[in-house]
Amino acid sequence: MRSPESSTSASPPASGRLARLADLAVRRRGRVVVAWVIGLAVLAAGGNALAGEYNAEYSTPGSESDDAARLIAQRFGGASSSETVDVVWEAPSGAVRPDIRRRVDDFVVRASRLEGVGRAERLRVSPDGTIAMRSLQLTERAWDVPTETGERLISMAEQASGDGLRIELGGGPIRDAQGGASPEVASFVVAAFILLIAFGSIVAAGLPLATALFGLVISTGLIGLAVNVVASPEWAPAVSSLLGIGIGIDYALLILTRFRTALAGGSDTRAALVEAVSTAGRSVLVAGTTVMIALLGLFLMGVSYARGVAIAAGIAVLVVMFAAVTLVPALLAFLGPRVNRLHMPGLGRTLRTDVASSAARWSRVVQRRPWTAAVVGAAVLIALAIPALGLRLGFPDAGNDREGTTTRAAYELVSKGFGPGANSPLLLAAELPRSNDATAALNGLRRELVRQDGVAFVVPPQVNRARDAGLIAVVPASSPQSQATEDLVNRLRDDVLPAARERSGIDVKVGGVTASFVDQSENTAARLPIFIAAVIGLSFLLLLLVFRSPLIALKAGLMNLLSVGGAYGVIAFAAQGGWFGELLSIDTPTPIAPFIPVMMFAILFGLSMDYEVFLLSRVQEEYLAHGRTHDAVADGLAHTARVITAAAAIMVVVFLGFLLADEVFLKLLGIGMATAVLVDATVVRMVLVPAVMQLMGRANWWIPRWLDRALPRFAFEPASRSPRGSLAA
Repeated sequence: MRSPESSTSASPPASGRLARLADLAVRRRGRVVVAWVIGLAVLAAGGNALAGEYNAEYSTPGSESDDAARLIAQRFGGASSSETVDVVWEAPSGAVRPDIRRRVDDFVVRASRLEGVGRAERLRVSPDGTIAMRSLQLTERAWDVPTETGERLISMAEQASGDGLRIELGGGPIRDAQGGASPEVASFVVAAFILLIAFGSIVAAGLPLATALFGLVISTGLIGLAVNVVASPEWAPAVSSLLGIGIGIDYALLILTRFRTALAGGSDTRAALVEAVSTAGRSVLVAGTTVMIALLGLFLMGVSYARGVAIAAGIAVLVVMFAAVTLVPALLAFLGPRVNRLHMPGLGRTLRTDVASSAARWSRVVQRRPWTAAVVGAAVLIALAIPALGLRLGFPDAGNDREGTTTRAAYELVSKGFGPGANSPLLLAAELPRSNDATAALNGLRRELVRQDGVAFVVPPQVNRARDAGLIAVVPASSPQSQATEDLVNRLRDDVLPAARERSGIDVKVGGVTASFVDQSENTAARLPIFIAAVIGLSFLLLLLVFRSPLIALKAGLMNLLSVGGAYGVIAFAAQGGWFGELLSIDTPTPIAPFIPVMMFAILFGLSMDYEVFLLSRVQEEYLAHGRTHDAVADGLAHTARVITAAAAIMVVVFLGFLLADEVFLKLLGIGMATAVLVDATVVRMVLVPAVMQLMGRANWWIPRWLDRALPRFAFEPASRSPRGSLAA
């Protein structure tokens, strides 16, 4: 067997940019690998030291709740007087018994000395006297409070509990400090197992994992640096890491599969790498660019944390995309034919043959009855999407937290003692004229609010020291996530407060956490169609440039919409609770956070394009070779079935890793994306694509001559060929 070094000298010079890139990776493989290792070491060592703090602004700019929050912060002396840590305790013998009060007061005094925690508000006691609560005001935004503060509070509450007293804590800093399992490690292990089954070689299976590991460490370091200038939520690294792992393995898998196929066909190492990067590398660049376009569409949503997530995920995708066309070829240049070493008997080779032949036979079955296949496939996706008609946007509250957490226990104690609405009162903020009538007007407004349906209690008005601003806390009768609470917010804004303004001249704005969530849900619902249209439009243009076929680009967009619609239906069904929700540890009906459909669409539309590009690139190659659409579809499916199946299986496993997280929204995000990838790789790629392409026949490749001349050509496009039967009309 020739060594990789000797085999590289027998090949002709490479032409084309991707071919020259592959040739450079072969000739300078040592330098390429060393450069990646240096980057890995530098970012692993210095990334944490220079990383910024993860934080994000969850308010909706320009909304009424945002205006109320600014007024409260400016006039009531505190950056976040509307945000608190709730201290709730239960003592069956009496929550305000002297010995119990002394223990709780000691806890409150020590808690108020921690960073980010301020003074305690007044004591509230339940009607039966067994439950009491005090709220600790925060001196800064909840997401700016150090994690150590939340962890210390939880530890102090556990130490103070016992002997007939139970202290539970609620609030943003407490939820952040509860932590959860890391999904990356479990996803990595299962992905390794799938790769071993697919390739049957430890060396071949290890290469995509090594690439994903490089991408994970480097992108994590870069994201940490980016956080210094772009605000990102604390859950952005989890999303970007899992996305980077899945996509990194996928892209390396595509290059590796094409390289091994070329070796098996008799090519030497250099020629095999040039072919792999020129063809599969083209698919990687197109697919990765599509994912980036979809992610950057998050900028259209108008909320800062979405921009932070888009940048974090975009960095992860960009790193692994670059690794696939530089690091992977360099490593393969070192390995050469040794990439198949450490073969596991019975795996890989048999699977490759079986999958290819089965895929070819299946494609021809579908192509013989294309109308039946298309109707059945579309019916399955529509059935999955039906529950999405009942999808309700909103934010889960602490009542949806995992059983056993202190935030869930505190929520339940507050609901038991004071009603569910006490978990997140509405805060009505008013700018007052300097007159005695203003205070009287506030008291009159309070009397009006008490009479409203859905209001359980109204706290007496609070006026600041300058007597130029007032604050009224309204406790709804329903829970923060309830539709009834959202209806109350809208009724107060549309009817009650405008009428009060006409009588008194005082402008009152509805704020607080619950109102802020209502505003963001409405903002997302209004912007979502614009976001979807922009992502689809840009992706259509990209595919039109790549495949030079309007119908293929249009078909890809419609297929991806069906996949995403099916995923929306699954998360809507899971959010209802019931047997399916309980499988995901969602044991109560849960609204779907408004950013979930946005994030899902951005990520899934890009990933669906991955598989579309993988498959259609090979179909186009076959068609350019002989000009027969029927055979091109069957052969393209046969050549790509194994890599798409393995890639989809890995992505499903990676996304199911989100189920290990504590946050309900991450669980829903994970099951939705796993469902979409599974459906896309099976129903769409194996049924709808071959059926629809068979029905369109030669029209698949039709493009008006004027459009063909007007469209620019990518420098990395394969050489143009005019097969017999192609259409350019």
